[in-house]
Amino acid sequence: MNPVIEKVVKAVKIVLVLVVITGIVRRFRSSSKRPVTGAARWKPLADPPPPPSRSGPVKFAPTWVEPVDGTCPSTHPIKGNADSGIFHVPGGMFYDRTVPERCYATAADAEADGFRQAKR
Repeated sequence: MNPVIEKVVKAVKIVLVLVVITGIVRRFRSSSKRPVTGAARWKPLADPPPPPSRSGPVKFAPTWVEPVDGTCPSTHPIKGNADSGIFHVPGGMFYDRTVPERCYATAADAEADGFRQAKR
């Protein structure tokens, strides 16, 4: 046989063997794949968060009252000015001239609402 033909036949045999091996490998890989479900197969490291409360938002009673005729009632003597964020206590330098927007029972209530005490 011609040496060129022998080389061509040998090359064709090698190509056929490679095609068969490739087909076997592809079939093996596709059969070994497991379907992806999205579920983890391990136990989570942290406990899941508790379910949201069904009772609704917690409602707190307001710690301030509206002024009556521009003055605070005797039960809530602390005068709060919402524009400045400052509250005035009885006996303070500007207490008498402050027109209250909110009235608080204690200085702690005013501070909890975001106000700061007047410096004078």
